[in-house]
Amino acid sequence: MRLVLISVFLAVASLVAGCNGQKTNENQRLADNSTPTSVSSDEELLDRVQRQTFNYFWDGAEPTSGLARERIHLDNIYPSHDKDIITIGGSGFGLMSILVGIERGFITREQALERFEKTLNFLEKADRFHGAWPHWLHPSGKTAPFSAKDDGGDLVETAFLIQGLLAVKEYFKEGTPREQQLAQKIQRLWEAVEWDWYTKGGEKVLYWHWSPNHNWDMNFPVGGYNEALIMYILAAASPTHPIDKEVYEKGWARNGAITKDTVYYGLETELDHYEHDASPVGPLFWAHYSHLGLNPKGLKDQYADYWKLNTNHAKIHHRHCTENPNGYQGYAANCWGLTSSYSIQFYSAHRPDSDLGVISPTAALASMPYTPEESLAFLRFMYTEQDSLIGKYGPYDAFSFEHNWYLPRYLAIDQGPIPVMIENYRSGLLWKLFMANEEVQKGLKKLGFQSTHLDLDV
Repeated sequence: MRLVLISVFLAVASLVAGCNGQKTNENQRLADNSTPTSVSSDEELLDRVQRQTFNYFWDGAEPTSGLARERIHLDNIYPSHDKDIITIGGSGFGLMSILVGIERGFITREQALERFEKTLNFLEKADRFHGAWPHWLHPSGKTAPFSAKDDGGDLVETAFLIQGLLAVKEYFKEGTPREQQLAQKIQRLWEAVEWDWYTKGGEKVLYWHWSPNHNWDMNFPVGGYNEALIMYILAAASPTHPIDKEVYEKGWARNGAITKDTVYYGLETELDHYEHDASPVGPLFWAHYSHLGLNPKGLKDQYADYWKLNTNHAKIHHRHCTENPNGYQGYAANCWGLTSSYSIQFYSAHRPDSDLGVISPTAALASMPYTPEESLAFLRFMYTEQDSLIGKYGPYDAFSFEHNWYLPRYLAIDQGPIPVMIENYRSGLLWKLFMANEEVQKGLKKLGFQSTHLDLDV
Protein backbone atom coordinates (compact mmCIF):
# COMPACT_ATOMS: atom_id res chain seq x y z
CA MET A 1 0.00 0.00 0.00
CA ARG A 2 1.00 3.66 -0.35
CA LEU A 3 2.02 4.00 3.28
CA VAL A 4 4.50 1.15 2.94
CA LEU A 5 5.99 2.39 -0.31
CA ILE A 6 6.38 6.01 0.60
CA SER A 7 7.72 5.15 4.03
CA VAL A 8 10.44 2.97 2.49
CA PHE A 9 11.48 5.65 0.04
CA LEU A 10 11.45 8.54 2.48
CA ALA A 11 13.28 6.59 5.13
CA VAL A 12 16.21 6.37 2.72
CA ALA A 13 15.68 9.91 1.47
CA SER A 14 15.66 11.31 4.95
CA LEU A 15 18.92 9.62 5.84
CA VAL A 16 20.54 11.28 2.85
CA ALA A 17 18.88 14.61 3.52
CA GLY A 18 19.68 14.71 7.20
CA CYS A 19 16.02 14.58 8.25
CA ASN A 20 16.85 12.76 11.46
CA GLY A 21 14.83 14.56 14.07
CA GLN A 22 17.47 17.06 15.13
CA LYS A 23 16.50 20.62 15.93
CA THR A 24 16.63 22.90 12.89
CA ASN A 25 18.90 25.91 12.72
CA GLU A 26 18.29 29.60 12.36
CA ASN A 27 18.55 29.48 8.56
CA GLN A 28 15.07 27.97 8.57
CA ARG A 29 13.67 31.29 9.76
CA LEU A 30 14.69 32.99 6.53
CA ALA A 31 11.63 31.77 4.58
CA ASP A 32 9.01 34.31 3.59
CA ASN A 33 6.07 35.06 5.87
CA SER A 34 7.57 33.42 8.94
CA THR A 35 6.45 35.92 11.56
CA PRO A 36 3.01 36.03 13.19
CA THR A 37 0.62 38.52 11.68
CA SER A 38 -2.46 40.14 13.14
CA VAL A 39 -5.37 39.83 10.74
CA SER A 40 -8.87 41.12 11.12
CA SER A 41 -10.95 38.17 9.99
CA ASP A 42 -11.06 34.47 9.28
CA GLU A 43 -11.67 35.34 5.63
CA GLU A 44 -8.31 37.07 5.40
CA LEU A 45 -6.60 34.09 6.99
CA LEU A 46 -8.30 31.73 4.55
CA ASP A 47 -7.25 33.92 1.63
CA ARG A 48 -3.69 33.96 2.88
CA VAL A 49 -3.24 30.23 3.39
CA GLN A 50 -4.94 29.46 0.09
CA ARG A 51 -2.69 31.86 -1.79
CA GLN A 52 0.48 30.49 -0.19
CA THR A 53 -0.37 26.84 -0.76
CA PHE A 54 -1.60 27.58 -4.29
CA ASN A 55 1.81 29.08 -4.99
CA TYR A 56 3.47 25.72 -4.31
CA PHE A 57 1.83 24.59 -7.57
CA TRP A 58 2.19 27.89 -9.41
CA ASP A 59 5.53 29.53 -8.63
CA GLY A 60 6.99 26.29 -7.30
CA ALA A 61 6.02 24.09 -10.26
CA GLU A 62 8.56 22.08 -12.23
CA PRO A 63 9.23 24.48 -15.14
CA THR A 64 9.34 22.08 -18.11
CA SER A 65 5.96 20.46 -17.44
CA GLY A 66 4.23 22.99 -15.22
CA LEU A 67 3.34 20.05 -12.97
CA ALA A 68 4.02 19.67 -9.26
CA ARG A 69 7.42 18.90 -7.81
CA GLU A 70 7.27 15.98 -5.41
CA ARG A 71 8.84 18.11 -2.68
CA ILE A 72 10.27 21.56 -2.12
CA HIS A 73 12.89 21.98 0.59
CA LEU A 74 13.63 25.57 1.50
CA ASP A 75 16.84 24.40 3.20
CA ASN A 76 17.96 23.07 -0.23
CA ILE A 77 18.86 19.68 1.21
CA TYR A 78 17.53 16.96 -1.08
CA PRO A 79 17.80 13.16 -1.21
CA SER A 80 19.44 11.31 -4.07
CA HIS A 81 16.49 11.97 -6.39
CA ASP A 82 16.54 15.24 -8.29
CA LYS A 83 14.60 18.11 -6.74
CA ASP A 84 12.59 18.42 -9.98
CA ILE A 85 10.98 14.98 -9.76
CA ILE A 86 7.31 15.31 -10.78
CA THR A 87 4.55 13.73 -8.71
CA ILE A 88 1.51 12.48 -10.62
CA GLY A 89 -0.96 12.38 -7.73
CA GLY A 90 0.27 15.67 -6.31
CA SER A 91 -0.07 17.21 -9.76
CA GLY A 92 -3.74 16.25 -9.78
CA PHE A 93 -4.15 18.18 -6.54
CA GLY A 94 -2.18 21.03 -8.08
CA LEU A 95 -4.47 21.28 -11.11
CA MET A 96 -7.40 21.78 -8.75
CA SER A 97 -5.41 24.34 -6.76
CA ILE A 98 -4.90 26.37 -9.93
CA LEU A 99 -8.67 26.48 -10.42
CA VAL A 100 -8.85 27.91 -6.91
CA GLY A 101 -6.27 30.47 -7.97
CA ILE A 102 -8.48 31.64 -10.84
CA GLU A 103 -11.57 31.95 -8.67
CA ARG A 104 -9.71 33.77 -5.87
CA GLY A 105 -8.05 36.19 -8.29
CA PHE A 106 -4.50 35.00 -7.70
CA ILE A 107 -4.05 34.48 -11.46
CA THR A 108 -6.13 35.13 -14.56
CA ARG A 109 -8.09 32.57 -16.51
CA GLU A 110 -5.72 33.14 -19.44
CA GLN A 111 -2.66 32.42 -17.30
CA ALA A 112 -4.23 29.21 -16.05
CA LEU A 113 -5.18 28.15 -19.57
CA GLU A 114 -1.59 28.57 -20.74
CA ARG A 115 -0.31 26.49 -17.82
CA PHE A 116 -2.88 23.76 -18.42
CA GLU A 117 -1.97 23.59 -22.11
CA LYS A 118 1.67 23.08 -21.16
CA THR A 119 0.83 20.33 -18.68
CA LEU A 120 -1.44 18.48 -21.10
CA ASN A 121 1.16 18.58 -23.85
CA PHE A 122 3.63 17.09 -21.39
CA LEU A 123 1.23 14.41 -20.12
CA GLU A 124 0.33 13.33 -23.65
CA LYS A 125 3.98 12.53 -24.39
CA ALA A 126 5.02 11.22 -20.96
CA ASP A 127 5.43 7.54 -20.16
CA ARG A 128 2.18 5.66 -19.63
CA PHE A 129 1.50 2.00 -19.01
CA HIS A 130 -1.87 0.85 -20.35
CA GLY A 131 -2.91 4.47 -19.99
CA ALA A 132 -1.72 4.90 -16.41
CA TRP A 133 1.12 7.23 -15.51
CA PRO A 134 3.86 6.18 -13.08
CA HIS A 135 4.10 7.54 -9.57
CA TRP A 136 6.95 9.88 -10.55
CA LEU A 137 8.27 11.36 -13.77
CA HIS A 138 11.50 13.05 -14.74
CA PRO A 139 11.15 16.44 -16.48
CA SER A 140 11.97 14.52 -19.67
CA GLY A 141 8.68 12.65 -19.33
CA LYS A 142 10.44 9.38 -18.55
CA THR A 143 9.59 7.28 -15.52
CA ALA A 144 11.46 7.94 -12.29
CA PRO A 145 11.12 4.68 -10.32
CA PHE A 146 9.44 5.15 -6.96
CA SER A 147 11.01 1.95 -5.65
CA ALA A 148 12.92 -1.00 -7.09
CA LYS A 149 9.92 -2.60 -8.80
CA ASP A 150 7.64 0.43 -8.94
CA ASP A 151 8.69 1.59 -12.40
CA GLY A 152 5.42 1.26 -14.29
CA GLY A 153 1.80 2.31 -14.04
CA ASP A 154 0.45 3.53 -10.70
CA LEU A 155 -3.34 3.40 -10.85
CA VAL A 156 -3.98 5.22 -7.56
CA GLU A 157 -1.75 8.17 -8.48
CA THR A 158 -3.36 8.17 -11.92
CA ALA A 159 -6.80 8.37 -10.31
CA PHE A 160 -5.77 11.44 -8.32
CA LEU A 161 -4.52 13.05 -11.53
CA ILE A 162 -7.68 12.18 -13.47
CA GLN A 163 -9.83 13.59 -10.66
CA GLY A 164 -8.06 16.92 -11.12
CA LEU A 165 -8.15 16.76 -14.91
CA LEU A 166 -11.90 16.16 -14.98
CA ALA A 167 -12.47 19.18 -12.75
CA VAL A 168 -10.43 21.26 -15.19
CA LYS A 169 -12.43 19.86 -18.09
CA GLU A 170 -15.72 20.85 -16.51
CA TYR A 171 -14.38 24.34 -15.80
CA PHE A 172 -13.43 25.01 -19.43
CA LYS A 173 -15.69 22.80 -21.56
CA GLU A 174 -18.24 25.52 -22.39
CA GLY A 175 -15.63 28.22 -22.99
CA THR A 176 -13.83 29.57 -26.03
CA PRO A 177 -12.77 27.25 -28.87
CA ARG A 178 -9.30 27.14 -27.34
CA GLU A 179 -10.74 26.16 -23.96
CA GLN A 180 -12.96 23.54 -25.54
CA GLN A 181 -9.89 22.08 -27.26
CA LEU A 182 -8.27 21.78 -23.82
CA ALA A 183 -11.33 19.92 -22.54
CA GLN A 184 -11.19 17.55 -25.49
CA LYS A 185 -7.52 16.75 -24.79
CA ILE A 186 -8.44 15.89 -21.23
CA GLN A 187 -11.19 13.60 -22.47
CA ARG A 188 -8.72 11.70 -24.64
CA LEU A 189 -6.31 11.21 -21.74
CA TRP A 190 -9.16 10.02 -19.52
CA GLU A 191 -10.38 7.57 -22.15
CA ALA A 192 -6.88 6.14 -22.58
CA VAL A 193 -6.63 4.81 -19.02
CA GLU A 194 -7.19 1.05 -19.11
CA TRP A 195 -8.74 0.60 -15.68
CA ASP A 196 -9.91 -2.92 -16.49
CA TRP A 197 -6.33 -3.98 -17.35
CA TYR A 198 -5.45 -3.44 -13.70
CA THR A 199 -7.74 -6.28 -12.63
CA LYS A 200 -4.86 -8.58 -13.62
CA GLY A 201 -6.74 -10.57 -16.20
CA GLY A 202 -10.22 -10.26 -14.76
CA GLU A 203 -9.78 -10.69 -11.00
CA LYS A 204 -12.50 -8.97 -9.01
CA VAL A 205 -10.19 -6.35 -7.56
CA LEU A 206 -8.06 -3.48 -8.85
CA TYR A 207 -4.29 -3.74 -8.55
CA TRP A 208 -2.23 -0.69 -7.71
CA HIS A 209 0.75 -1.30 -10.03
CA TRP A 210 1.87 -2.91 -13.24
CA SER A 211 5.35 -2.75 -14.73
CA PRO A 212 6.60 -3.92 -18.13
CA ASN A 213 9.81 -4.97 -16.35
CA HIS A 214 8.32 -6.61 -13.26
CA ASN A 215 4.79 -7.41 -14.38
CA TRP A 216 2.51 -7.75 -11.29
CA ASP A 217 5.33 -8.36 -8.81
CA MET A 218 4.32 -5.40 -6.62
CA ASN A 219 1.19 -7.44 -5.84
CA PHE A 220 -0.95 -4.77 -4.17
CA PRO A 221 -4.66 -5.49 -4.63
CA VAL A 222 -6.52 -2.44 -3.30
CA GLY A 223 -9.29 -3.31 -0.88
CA GLY A 224 -10.63 -2.09 2.42
CA TYR A 225 -11.16 1.54 3.30
CA ASN A 226 -8.25 3.89 2.57
CA GLU A 227 -7.51 6.88 0.31
CA ALA A 228 -8.23 5.03 -2.95
CA LEU A 229 -12.05 5.17 -3.17
CA ILE A 230 -11.78 7.58 -6.09
CA MET A 231 -9.88 4.94 -8.11
CA TYR A 232 -12.81 2.52 -7.99
CA ILE A 233 -15.32 5.25 -8.83
CA LEU A 234 -13.33 6.42 -11.85
CA ALA A 235 -12.77 2.84 -12.96
CA ALA A 236 -16.52 2.25 -12.92
CA ALA A 237 -17.12 5.58 -14.68
CA SER A 238 -14.65 5.03 -17.52
CA PRO A 239 -16.33 5.42 -20.93
CA THR A 240 -13.80 3.08 -22.57
CA HIS A 241 -12.30 0.62 -20.03
CA PRO A 242 -14.76 0.26 -17.16
CA ILE A 243 -14.94 -2.28 -14.35
CA ASP A 244 -18.21 -3.79 -13.23
CA LYS A 245 -19.88 -3.41 -9.85
CA GLU A 246 -18.66 -6.80 -8.69
CA VAL A 247 -15.06 -5.56 -8.72
CA TYR A 248 -16.10 -2.81 -6.32
CA GLU A 249 -18.06 -5.14 -4.08
CA LYS A 250 -15.54 -7.99 -3.93
CA GLY A 251 -12.35 -5.96 -4.25
CA TRP A 252 -12.82 -2.62 -2.52
CA ALA A 253 -15.52 -3.68 -0.07
CA ARG A 254 -14.05 -7.17 0.52
CA ASN A 255 -17.45 -8.86 0.23
CA GLY A 256 -18.90 -6.53 2.86
CA ALA A 257 -16.09 -6.89 5.42
CA ILE A 258 -15.39 -3.18 4.97
CA THR A 259 -18.45 -2.40 7.13
CA LYS A 260 -16.92 -3.83 10.32
CA ASP A 261 -16.63 -0.49 12.07
CA THR A 262 -15.88 0.39 15.68
CA VAL A 263 -16.45 3.20 18.17
CA TYR A 264 -13.40 5.30 18.97
CA TYR A 265 -13.34 8.43 21.12
CA GLY A 266 -17.11 8.04 21.32
CA LEU A 267 -17.63 8.21 17.55
CA GLU A 268 -18.48 5.52 15.01
CA THR A 269 -15.76 4.98 12.44
CA GLU A 270 -18.43 3.91 9.93
CA LEU A 271 -16.05 1.60 8.03
CA ASP A 272 -13.21 -0.75 8.88
CA HIS A 273 -10.12 1.40 8.34
CA TYR A 274 -7.63 -1.45 8.52
CA GLU A 275 -7.77 -4.96 7.17
CA HIS A 276 -4.69 -6.45 8.82
CA ASP A 277 -4.41 -4.85 12.27
CA ALA A 278 -6.53 -3.37 15.01
CA SER A 279 -6.01 0.32 14.25
CA PRO A 280 -9.38 2.08 14.57
CA VAL A 281 -8.74 4.98 12.15
CA GLY A 282 -6.21 5.89 9.53
CA PRO A 283 -4.21 9.07 8.97
CA LEU A 284 -6.41 11.99 7.98
CA PHE A 285 -5.37 12.14 4.33
CA TRP A 286 -7.81 9.28 3.83
CA ALA A 287 -10.62 11.80 4.35
CA HIS A 288 -9.13 14.20 1.82
CA TYR A 289 -7.58 12.70 -1.31
CA SER A 290 -10.64 11.01 -2.80
CA HIS A 291 -12.87 13.88 -1.72
CA LEU A 292 -11.12 16.79 -3.33
CA GLY A 293 -13.63 16.36 -6.14
CA LEU A 294 -15.96 13.63 -4.89
CA ASN A 295 -18.50 15.45 -2.71
CA PRO A 296 -19.17 13.43 0.46
CA LYS A 297 -22.15 15.57 1.49
CA GLY A 298 -25.20 13.36 1.22
CA LEU A 299 -23.13 10.64 -0.45
CA LYS A 300 -24.12 7.10 0.55
CA ASP A 301 -23.89 3.59 -0.78
CA GLN A 302 -24.66 0.17 0.66
CA TYR A 303 -21.60 0.43 2.91
CA ALA A 304 -21.37 3.93 4.34
CA ASP A 305 -22.56 7.47 4.82
CA TYR A 306 -19.46 9.25 3.56
CA TRP A 307 -20.14 12.58 5.24
CA LYS A 308 -20.47 10.82 8.59
CA LEU A 309 -17.37 8.74 7.82
CA ASN A 310 -15.14 11.73 7.09
CA THR A 311 -16.56 14.05 9.72
CA ASN A 312 -16.15 11.44 12.45
CA HIS A 313 -12.66 10.67 11.19
CA ALA A 314 -11.62 14.30 11.60
CA LYS A 315 -13.39 14.68 14.95
CA ILE A 316 -11.67 11.57 16.31
CA HIS A 317 -8.29 13.12 15.49
CA HIS A 318 -9.34 16.38 17.11
CA ARG A 319 -10.60 14.65 20.26
CA HIS A 320 -7.40 12.65 20.49
CA CYS A 321 -5.20 15.73 20.33
CA THR A 322 -7.43 17.63 22.74
CA GLU A 323 -7.50 14.84 25.31
CA ASN A 324 -3.78 14.24 24.62
CA PRO A 325 -3.44 10.85 26.35
CA ASN A 326 0.33 10.83 25.73
CA GLY A 327 0.84 14.22 27.34
CA TYR A 328 2.62 15.70 24.33
CA GLN A 329 3.64 19.33 24.61
CA GLY A 330 1.59 21.71 22.46
CA TYR A 331 -1.37 19.45 21.75
CA ALA A 332 -4.61 21.37 22.27
CA ALA A 333 -8.03 22.08 20.81
CA ASN A 334 -6.35 24.60 18.48
CA CYS A 335 -3.24 22.53 17.72
CA TRP A 336 -4.20 19.15 16.32
CA GLY A 337 -4.19 16.84 13.31
CA LEU A 338 -2.30 13.66 12.43
CA THR A 339 -1.56 12.30 8.98
CA SER A 340 1.24 10.82 6.89
CA SER A 341 4.03 13.36 6.62
CA TYR A 342 7.65 14.06 7.38
CA SER A 343 8.45 13.09 10.94
CA ILE A 344 11.11 13.00 13.64
CA GLN A 345 12.54 9.83 12.15
CA PHE A 346 12.06 9.99 8.40
CA TYR A 347 8.38 9.73 7.36
CA SER A 348 5.47 8.30 9.34
CA ALA A 349 1.77 7.53 9.05
CA HIS A 350 0.69 9.49 12.14
CA ARG A 351 -2.71 8.58 13.60
CA PRO A 352 -4.19 8.41 17.12
CA ASP A 353 -2.96 4.90 17.87
CA SER A 354 0.43 5.63 16.29
CA ASP A 355 1.11 9.11 17.61
CA LEU A 356 4.70 10.35 17.74
CA GLY A 357 3.97 13.86 18.96
CA VAL A 358 4.07 15.29 15.42
CA ILE A 359 1.40 17.64 14.07
CA SER A 360 0.91 17.82 10.28
CA PRO A 361 -0.89 21.07 9.34
CA THR A 362 -2.57 19.59 6.26
CA ALA A 363 -4.57 17.28 8.55
CA ALA A 364 -6.58 20.02 10.26
CA LEU A 365 -6.58 22.54 7.40
CA ALA A 366 -7.79 20.10 4.73
CA SER A 367 -10.50 18.93 7.14
CA MET A 368 -12.09 22.41 7.02
CA PRO A 369 -15.38 21.17 5.47
CA TYR A 370 -15.79 18.51 8.19
CA THR A 371 -14.64 20.45 11.26
CA PRO A 372 -14.85 24.14 10.39
CA GLU A 373 -14.68 25.51 13.94
CA GLU A 374 -11.80 23.25 14.95
CA SER A 375 -9.91 23.79 11.68
CA LEU A 376 -10.30 27.56 11.85
CA ALA A 377 -8.97 27.50 15.40
CA PHE A 378 -5.88 25.68 14.13
CA LEU A 379 -5.50 28.17 11.27
CA ARG A 380 -5.67 31.11 13.68
CA PHE A 381 -3.12 29.44 15.96
CA MET A 382 -0.70 28.82 13.12
CA TYR A 383 -0.83 32.36 11.75
CA THR A 384 -1.12 34.41 14.94
CA GLU A 385 0.42 32.51 17.85
CA GLN A 386 3.76 31.17 16.62
CA ASP A 387 6.65 32.56 14.59
CA SER A 388 8.56 29.82 12.81
CA LEU A 389 6.19 27.30 11.19
CA ILE A 390 5.00 29.29 8.16
CA GLY A 391 7.12 29.68 5.04
CA LYS A 392 6.90 30.66 1.41
CA TYR A 393 4.31 28.02 0.53
CA GLY A 394 2.28 28.07 3.74
CA PRO A 395 2.67 25.91 6.85
CA TYR A 396 5.64 23.57 6.78
CA ASP A 397 4.88 19.90 6.35
CA ALA A 398 5.11 18.91 10.03
CA PHE A 399 6.33 20.04 13.43
CA SER A 400 6.66 18.86 17.00
CA PHE A 401 6.70 21.04 20.10
CA GLU A 402 7.35 17.89 22.11
CA HIS A 403 10.62 17.27 20.30
CA ASN A 404 11.45 20.92 19.49
CA TRP A 405 11.52 19.94 15.80
CA TYR A 406 10.47 21.15 12.40
CA LEU A 407 11.97 21.37 8.93
CA PRO A 408 11.34 24.07 6.28
CA ARG A 409 10.10 21.50 3.79
CA TYR A 410 6.96 20.75 1.81
CA LEU A 411 5.39 17.76 0.07
CA ALA A 412 2.97 18.27 -2.82
CA ILE A 413 0.56 15.62 -1.57
CA ASP A 414 0.24 17.51 1.74
CA GLN A 415 0.08 21.10 0.44
CA GLY A 416 -2.39 20.30 -2.36
CA PRO A 417 -5.42 19.32 -0.29
CA ILE A 418 -5.22 22.57 1.73
CA PRO A 419 -6.38 25.16 -0.86
CA VAL A 420 -8.76 22.68 -2.50
CA MET A 421 -10.60 21.53 0.62
CA ILE A 422 -10.70 25.07 2.01
CA GLU A 423 -12.32 26.14 -1.25
CA ASN A 424 -14.83 23.31 -0.98
CA TYR A 425 -15.63 24.64 2.50
CA ARG A 426 -15.98 28.20 1.22
CA SER A 427 -17.76 27.72 -2.11
CA GLY A 428 -17.93 24.02 -2.99
CA LEU A 429 -16.13 24.84 -6.26
CA LEU A 430 -14.23 21.60 -6.86
CA TRP A 431 -17.10 19.44 -5.62
CA LYS A 432 -19.48 21.18 -8.05
CA LEU A 433 -17.13 20.74 -10.99
CA PHE A 434 -16.23 17.10 -10.48
CA MET A 435 -19.75 15.99 -9.59
CA ALA A 436 -21.10 17.70 -12.74
CA ASN A 437 -19.22 15.27 -14.98
CA GLU A 438 -21.79 12.99 -16.61
CA GLU A 439 -19.50 9.98 -16.79
CA VAL A 440 -18.65 10.31 -13.09
CA GLN A 441 -22.35 10.43 -12.30
CA LYS A 442 -22.97 7.29 -14.34
CA GLY A 443 -20.14 5.53 -12.53
CA LEU A 444 -21.50 6.47 -9.12
CA LYS A 445 -24.95 5.20 -10.03
CA LYS A 446 -23.48 2.02 -11.45
CA LEU A 447 -21.88 1.28 -8.09
CA GLY A 448 -25.09 2.04 -6.20
CA PHE A 449 -24.24 5.45 -4.79
CA GLN A 450 -26.95 7.90 -3.84
CA SER A 451 -26.45 11.65 -3.55
CA THR A 452 -28.45 14.82 -3.80
CA HIS A 453 -25.74 15.96 -6.20
CA LEU A 454 -26.48 13.27 -8.78
CA ASP A 455 -28.62 14.23 -11.76
CA LEU A 456 -31.32 11.59 -11.91
CA ASP A 457 -31.63 12.06 -15.67
CA VAL A 458 -28.04 11.07 -16.39
